[in-house]
Amino acid sequence: MASKKGPSKGTGGHGRRKLEGRGPTPPAKERTGHPAQRRARSATRRADESTRNQQSGRRGSTTEDVVAGRNAVVEALRASVPATALHIAVGLERDDRLVEAAKLAADHQIALLESSRPQLDRLTGGAPHQGIALVVRPFDYSHPDDLLRRVLEEPKPALIVALDGVTDPHNLGAIARSAAAFGADGLLVPERRSVGVTPAAWKASAGTLARLPVARATNLVRTLKSYAEAGLMLAGLDGRGEIDLDAFELAAGPLVLVVGGEGRGLSRLVSQTCDLTVRIPLAAEVESLNASVAAGIALSEVARRR
Repeated sequence: MASKKGPSKGTGGHGRRKLEGRGPTPPAKERTGHPAQRRARSATRRADESTRNQQSGRRGSTTEDVVAGRNAVVEALRASVPATALHIAVGLERDDRLVEAAKLAADHQIALLESSRPQLDRLTGGAPHQGIALVVRPFDYSHPDDLLRRVLEEPKPALIVALDGVTDPHNLGAIARSAAAFGADGLLVPERRSVGVTPAAWKASAGTLARLPVARATNLVRTLKSYAEAGLMLAGLDGRGEIDLDAFELAAGPLVLVVGGEGRGLSRLVSQTCDLTVRIPLAAEVESLNASVAAGIALSEVARRR
C-alpha cells in the first residue's frame, strides 16, 4: 500500500514517483564482483600501462610492443616476429588480410583473442588499428659480458658490430641482416639514444635477429673499453677516417666494428675510444652513405680479408 512517504514495494507507485524496473541483466564483465569483471579490469590496467610505457619511450622496459593495422600485422607475422597474442575486433568484417593473419597466428601458436574496439584503442594507445593488433614479446637481449665470453670461446677471430646512436629500426634490422650474412658473432647496442629491437627492426632483419645475439650496454664507451682490454681491436666507420677501407688490415683479427648514427656519425667519446677510424672511398658527388649500407660494405670487406 502507498504511504505518505511515497511508493512502497508492491504498489508500483504513482505518476512521476512510480518505481523503475531494473532493466536487462548486464554482461558478466560489468557485474560488480563477478570474476569476468575482475579479469576485464586487469586486462585494461595492463593495456594502459603498456600505452604509458610506449608513450614515455623508456629504454630497457620489459613492456610488450604492439603492432597495429592490417598490413603491418600481416607483415610482422610473415616475418615470424615473436608475438604472444593477436587481437581482432568483435564483429569485424573479414577480408583476405584478416584471414591470413588468423592463419599465421595459428601456425605460430599465437593466441587469437576477440576484443572490443575500446579495448583495442587502449591497447594501441589510440593509434589507427583497423580492428586488429598484435602483441609482440619483448626482445631477449644478451648481457655484453656474456656476448664477449661467447665470442672468445669461438676458434675463429671475434667479430662484433657495435651501433653508436642508430635510431632507425630499419637500419638496425638491415645491419643485423648484413652482420649475419658476413659472419658476425653479434650486435652491441646502447640503452640510451639508440633504437632497440622493435617489430620494424625484426621485419627489416628478415628474421636474422632470431639467430644473432644482441647485447645492450648501459654505457657503450665503458663496454667498448672492456672489449679492448679483452684483446679486440676497435674500428669505427667514419667518412673522415684515418685509413681507407682498402687498407683495413686489422679486419682479419678480433674486431669490433663501430657504426655511427644517421646524420651525425660516431660520437666524440666513441670515436676517441676506437683504435682507428676507417673511411669508405666515395665519389666526390656523394657526401655519405646510409648507416646500414656503410656497415654492409665494411662487413663485406672484413669477410673478404678473412
